[in-house]
Amino acid sequence: MESLYLLVPVSVVLVVLIGGVFWFALHSGQFDDLDRPGREILDDDDKP
Repeated sequence: MESLYLLVPVSVVLVVLIGGVFWFALHSGQFDDLDRPGREILDDDDKP
């Protein structure tokens, strides 16, 4: 029972931290264009 006094706050802090990282990724443009990097591999411009 005493371990719950440690594990519950640690898990709440971990959830808030993961949510903050995800929020930062959303607002910094991480997920704006998901198709372009895949197309860049196929559109190789190695002309001699």
